[in-house]
Amino acid sequence: MVSGGEFSLILACCNSIERQQQVLNLLTEFSSTDIHKILLSPAADTLYTAITSAIGATQPEALMVRGLESVVEINQLIISTNIMRNEFRKQFRFPLVLWVNDEILRKLVWLAPDFKDWAASTIRFDVSHNQLVGSEQRAISA
Repeated sequence: MVSGGEFSLILACCNSIERQQQVLNLLTEFSSTDIHKILLSPAADTLYTAITSAIGATQPEALMVRGLESVVEINQLIISTNIMRNEFRKQFRFPLVLWVNDEILRKLVWLAPDFKDWAASTIRFDVSHNQLVGSEQRAISA
């Protein structure tokens, strides 16, 4: 995950906060990378400012941002992220992992297409509906 001192964008999509926490616990336990984590305030108005306020002058090895789904003015935050996208590349020399759910991912596609295009791909951590239904059926018939 370490990018050798260059900015990269990674989108981690998970619709379950509990599952997200499980993945984070595993990453923290098994990764040798010092992963800095921030939780956005519901009042956050720009992603760039929220990150710079949280990390100050430090450049962590990697940064994970959670809480986008709780931001009240999420459309405005996403639009401002797209407008300020070049600042991310100029100022941040580390991988940025944004935890998103399907709704936030759709908003990124529509409101911040240029920023979203920087993500190599979206990593999904959800259990599919079919897997969930299958496990429920197995539990019922057991």
